[in-house]
Amino acid sequence: MNKFKKYLGPLYPIAATALVVLLLMLISRMALAVWQIDRVNAAQGWGHLLVSGLRIDISSVSYLLILPSLLSSLLSGEHLLGRIWHFTLRIWITAGLWLVVYMEVATVPFIIEYDLRPNRLFIEYLIYPKEVFGMLWSGYKLELFIGLVVSVSTVILGWRWSKRLVSHLSYPKWYWRPLIALCVVAIGVMGARSSFGHRPLNPAMVSFSTDPLINDLTLNSSYSLIFAAKQMSSEANAFKFYPPMGEEQIIREVQQNMLVKNEAFISANAPTLTKRTASYQGKPKNIVILLLESHGSRYISRLGGINTSPYLDQLIDESWAFSRMYATGTRSVRGIEALTTGFSPTPARSVVKLGKSQTNFFTIADLLKSQGYHTQFIYGGESHFDNMKNFFLGNGFTDIQDFPTFDEPKFVGSWGASDEDLYDKADTLFTQLEEQDKPFFSLVFSSSNHSPFEYPDGKITPFNSPKNTVENAVKYADYAVGKFIERAKKSNYWNNTIFLIVADHDARATGDLPVPIGHFRIPAIILGGGIEPRFDSRLTSQLDLPPTLLSLAGISSINPMIGYDLTKDVPTKNQRAMMQRGKNFGWMTADNKVVVLRPELGISTYQYHPESDTLTEDFVDEKTVICAHAHAMWGSLAFNEDFYRAQPTY
Repeated sequence: MNKFKKYLGPLYPIAATALVVLLLMLISRMALAVWQIDRVNAAQGWGHLLVSGLRIDISSVSYLLILPSLLSSLLSGEHLLGRIWHFTLRIWITAGLWLVVYMEVATVPFIIEYDLRPNRLFIEYLIYPKEVFGMLWSGYKLELFIGLVVSVSTVILGWRWSKRLVSHLSYPKWYWRPLIALCVVAIGVMGARSSFGHRPLNPAMVSFSTDPLINDLTLNSSYSLIFAAKQMSSEANAFKFYPPMGEEQIIREVQQNMLVKNEAFISANAPTLTKRTASYQGKPKNIVILLLESHGSRYISRLGGINTSPYLDQLIDESWAFSRMYATGTRSVRGIEALTTGFSPTPARSVVKLGKSQTNFFTIADLLKSQGYHTQFIYGGESHFDNMKNFFLGNGFTDIQDFPTFDEPKFVGSWGASDEDLYDKADTLFTQLEEQDKPFFSLVFSSSNHSPFEYPDGKITPFNSPKNTVENAVKYADYAVGKFIERAKKSNYWNNTIFLIVADHDARATGDLPVPIGHFRIPAIILGGGIEPRFDSRLTSQLDLPPTLLSLAGISSINPMIGYDLTKDVPTKNQRAMMQRGKNFGWMTADNKVVVLRPELGISTYQYHPESDTLTEDFVDEKTVICAHAHAMWGSLAFNEDFYRAQPTY
């Protein structure tokens, strides 16, 4: 060891830290791979994980240590400046070790929840410490304890070790220092870039599997997190991720797929803006969207899932229900985006969270407000979560009813008031608005079916044990919404209201597919006064629901939504679903042909097999591929060019 110190001199602490960090990352990756051994074997990925994983780790270590390498070369010594630098270096090394160790420890629960390494969701949750800590404290005490113990241990051991690293070093003559500094910077830059090409190393360069988790295992979690943070500043543009397509072609393809005559389009400044005539021509009705948290079709036996939603099963037979409805994304804000704006998904974050869409962005709330509706959002938690409150208030919602407005809720969990408390409040508010003869639009967002799955005792017969499982939370959410509908049918507002019960997304979009299509299928049930029972087997998207609700409620309007009015015929060749998983975009046609666009990997085509929830590579005709490509680009084009602004009149 003393011999290495003598030869490496002031760079010894850097080299020792690099070796330890590389070893920690290797051990963690191999442990995770053994944990997911079936998926690694299926991808034939052991060799790739080792070689490409080492490449990622070297790049990560280079980024971590390039600056201290430079400063150690120039400043190390027994003089005052050198001692100050050694103290700073010890802090740097200890902090770096803590980051690497903590992120790898945090990876296991994150994979269990999201089937990926920590990414931008990890960062986004840090913005809401109250809600996230409440969730962690209620459902993840063991993980919190492990994280605390590991963090404290790493800091203590790292600090002690760093003292040994900077002790008894040898130092070069002053005239060698600039040359040493130049060499270590050159080596560091090459290691960090890991490429002589135009672009430095990035996750796409080491991706090799159709299983997103296996590709993520090639990374380390510190790299994954920092790369996500870097990408968040420029993510609102599909043109950075997908093959290029001209603006005119994008617009032409999207317009042709809207089932609208060319002369009906109103403005070149808003290419999809067109007049829509409602099917129902009577007195305008109220619209209520009951948005169910994480309630995928796999939890509904009537849709081929398990028997955890008996009330929804019954409502499906009594209402207009869709058997092939697909969510646009995997997070609540993506579902809210689709259902309140009709905006197609993009590789960016939802428009609910993007800065430019916080005001003057089209929503059906703004449209309905212009027609005299009272527009409200009812939520049992804190509405600032995921930036919902700011987006809603800036885009047509006038009444926010969240947890602080609840008067003595009967049950409060980590995410706020229970679903029963939520629907009790909704019923009270709807009754009051109906008595005032005031038309209303309300988005009612449930939260009980969210980790750590807290709900009041004595309401359901548990599906399994322990109590706080997703299946039991789903069953409680079903119970609560079912009881609300029973009460609503006897209310003064039932006959004047169109209700939509729909999930925001499935519980977890996991699996080894680039777009796990089966995990995007969700329930959607329309009911209320005048709605005839119908089991609709057309392929449909969340994007089709806002235009359909407006049509059923008797609201003719001018709007930019590209979704279909499902009260009207939609030819089979035009039926489609759009799905966004991270930066992967999926397009599926009625005959289960699938087109997938992935960053730097281009376009792939498949046949989807719903009975086994699998994809096999298959030919898809060029016209369909072009149409899918255009729709993958449309959202970013519309956002960047302000094609989706709220209109002064409707």
